[in-house]
Amino acid sequence: MSATRPAWARELLVSVAAVVLALVVGAVLIVVSNAEVLSTWSYFFSYPPDALSASWSAVSDAYGALFSGAFGGLRQLAETLVQATPLICGGLGVSLAFRAGLFNIGAQGQLIVGALCAAWVGFTLHLPPGVHVLVALLAGVLGGALWGGIVGVLKARTGAHEVILTIMLNYVALYLLQWLLTTNAFQRPGRNDPISPVVDGSAQFPAIPGSRLHLGFLVALLAAGAVWWLLTRSTTGFQLRAVGANPDAARTAGMSVGTAYTLAMLGAGALAGLAGVQQVLDTNSPLTDGIAGTVGFDSITVALLGRASPVGTVVAGLVFGALNAGGLQMQLQTQTPLTLTTVLQATIVLFIAAPALVRAVFRIRGEGAGAVLAKGWNA
Repeated sequence: MSATRPAWARELLVSVAAVVLALVVGAVLIVVSNAEVLSTWSYFFSYPPDALSASWSAVSDAYGALFSGAFGGLRQLAETLVQATPLICGGLGVSLAFRAGLFNIGAQGQLIVGALCAAWVGFTLHLPPGVHVLVALLAGVLGGALWGGIVGVLKARTGAHEVILTIMLNYVALYLLQWLLTTNAFQRPGRNDPISPVVDGSAQFPAIPGSRLHLGFLVALLAAGAVWWLLTRSTTGFQLRAVGANPDAARTAGMSVGTAYTLAMLGAGALAGLAGVQQVLDTNSPLTDGIAGTVGFDSITVALLGRASPVGTVVAGLVFGALNAGGLQMQLQTQTPLTLTTVLQATIVLFIAAPALVRAVFRIRGEGAGAVLAKGWNA
């Protein structure tokens, strides 16, 4: 492939190639985990067609079920979009911090705090429809922003490393959630287990009848558009990217590096908090200690695959949403373990982190994804 391709095209090629290689690895795992298919390989040199046919059948059936479960109809497509919605928001939070030269490993904690704030407003306050969902949404965004802002301020004032801070605050947020769910303010009346009341219907995102797809997906797309505008059309975004590219040069040019760090983490926390809002204001989801699932950590993967760009993050979120939505169908139809989707996600990250290998396999020339990683996602 020509080395004259623009940088964004090479990065896109590497991302797509990483997904393809991950699917190849997944295909191998499907074959070796299927006893019947594996038995045909014992006499491969005597009669190769049996092994090849059985392997192709197992892989095509599994991936066909995966695709059908994600895109096989309006209901399946709606579920893919639902699964992708919090991943897009969380991925945008991680991406925004990346562009400022910060590694936000704390999306999980910021998501939890955002969910806490949104859920409390949702089941405690009783406001008119429209107003209620807006207040709950703002509460979740502000809660996440506060949690991320703590990291930004400490980074700016003391030079503390954001990776350590965000990891530790993940634990603080989780244990705070677990404790609050034992208090009268958050525990559902008449229940002894850690579960909150369901938020009022007036605080829930309106959903399409007959599906779980709700207005939150549109909110996620608007958030992506806002991040794109911030990074590419605003003075603040330029300063964030300049600080991320070279903080010393930005400081010499008169920019406040500390302010940029604080703003970046405030924005990253707000976006991750929005992911928490999506988790509790969707369709009757109560607040539990598992409300975040692995969304916060998966958001890091989404940001990696999306090359820390708003558009790329949306696409990556949709890819991972499809894997999550189609994985159950794949397991039901072909008895392929659901954990295969997790393996696919992890393998994608592995290849994203090894761009030289991907470029070598597909002969993608020129500076590619590795350069973006090396430069702190600011190429």
